[in-house]
Amino acid sequence: MQTIETTAKTTEEAIELALKELDVERAEVEIDVISRGKPGFWGLRNEPARVRVTVLEQASDVVKISTEVIETLMSKMNVSAVVNLLQAMEEGIGGPEFNIEGDDSGLLIGRRGETLKAFQFIVRFIVGSRLGTRAQLSLDVEGYQKRRYQSLADLAQRVAQRVSNSGRTVTLEPMPSNERRIIHITLANHRLVSTESSGSGDGRQVAINPLQ
Repeated sequence: MQTIETTAKTTEEAIELALKELDVERAEVEIDVISRGKPGFWGLRNEPARVRVTVLEQASDVVKISTEVIETLMSKMNVSAVVNLLQAMEEGIGGPEFNIEGDDSGLLIGRRGETLKAFQFIVRFIVGSRLGTRAQLSLDVEGYQKRRYQSLADLAQRVAQRVSNSGRTVTLEPMPSNERRIIHITLANHRLVSTESSGSGDGRQVAINPLQ
């Protein structure tokens, strides 16, 4: 696979330079933002943005269509941001992973990630309709989802310690299914506690119980 690194004032400019040099479309590459750059004082000691761009051996239809759908939706929403492919689809592992970055990208997160969740659902629906099959893909914005999942894993460990020390069940606040799953996975092999979900709809919660 061909890989190059480019620098420019912004990540978008660096990406465009790489695409032009490689003579490929955005959906045909995997982008790694090494540095977003830093403005200097009075124009001095500016740190340029740097990206690493790798040409995929064969960009799949789901990657190409997903990229097009995401960019089209952001354009219609007047959101100025860049969509980067973090991981191409791998058979047996899952669909492509995209991360959205830019000045307006925060608009796509919403309260507790609800806007991001809805945006991902819409993208999956449109892509699935065009492919004629269920679309497996994931979206993140400025690494929000990754940070959120890590925060939930840390919370699970702290609460598990409290439960094991006190011998009392602790029920967490209501969470969407993807976040409850992080709690369950984190504590799946814990020796002193177990987890279970209860409730319905938006009120579904995870209870962390001491093992008898």
